[in-house]
This record gives sequence, structure tokens and C-alpha cells, in this order.
Amino acid sequence: MNWSPEQLELAENYQSLDEIPPEERRYKCHTCHLVVDENPCPNCGETSLEIMCPLDHCDCHHSIIESIEYCPLCGHAVCPECGSHDVMQISRVTGYLQDVAGWNAGKQQELKDRVRYSVV
Repeated sequence: MNWSPEQLELAENYQSLDEIPPEERRYKCHTCHLVVDENPCPNCGETSLEIMCPLDHCDCHHSIIESIEYCPLCGHAVCPECGSHDVMQISRVTGYLQDVAGWNAGKQQELKDRVRYSVV
């Protein structure tokens, strides 16, 4: 992903999403699937909202991509084509495909550290 200078500046200003001042935060509501500016959600009243990374744009139209990249601000997986954070990363574990969102932090870091090779 080729992050713009403005996006990289945001990543340098904050070390984590919790450091973003409340007045600058945007939230993802997974109940009504909206991006809102306040917590709780003004549309459905949901109180368990996820702080949205300022580098996320929530609009990925890519279906399957072989590689994955990670956000320099929040560390979540992003689409290497467009930078959207709304991706599902799957891995083959002992013959089964599985969503890695349920993995513990150590196993997710191991996945990030893997070296991938391509046979030419």
C-alpha cells in the first residue's frame, strides 16, 4: 500500500487509536453498519462502538487478494490495493481455512512475521 504523506503524518501523530482526541474520533457501528461521529450510535443506540482508524475508508471492492499489508497506525490488516481495513484475513491451518480474527495476539504476530516466497 502506498500511503499518502497526509496518512503517514496521521500515523506519526498518534501511537494508537486511543490517543486520538474524542472530538476527532469516528466510530464504526457493527449493528447498523454506519460510520458515526459520536458514541453511542445516534442511529441505533449501540454503545460498543469501535474507534475507526483515520487511515480507513471502509470501501473495498476487491474480492480475493493473495497478499496482505498492515496499517502503520493501528496494526490491523488492510487491503494492499486500496488500504481499506474491512478485510477478512484467512489462513490455512492443518488443512482448514480459518478467519484469523479469533487468534490470540501471539499467533497473529507470528502470521505478520511470516516470510512468503513465490516460485518463479
